[in-house]
Amino acid sequence: MGRTDTGQCELCRRQLLLTAHHLIPRKLHRRKHFKKHYSKIVLQQTISICRDCHRGLHRLYDEMQLGKTLNTLDKLLQDQQVKKHVEWVARQRTAS
Repeated sequence: MGRTDTGQCELCRRQLLLTAHHLIPRKLHRRKHFKKHYSKIVLQQTISICRDCHRGLHRLYDEMQLGKTLNTLDKLLQDQQVKKHVEWVARQRTAS
């Protein structure tokens, strides 16, 4: 979970320190399915999200589910479990 700058989380929209989330987890990049179906550019795509959202994604879904079915920002935003978690996170206070 590499940290980046402070900014707006692409999931909960809060303004705070962000981390880079690989849309296709790095653990999967060497697997045949992913090598065959995705370019290196696509495999390296990330979104900037807060630590709470990042932790939540990895608690809700394993790497394979994230890589195969939730591998775009739109797919994440449309998923009901992710939506529920993001709505909860958005109501949390940020440290000042």
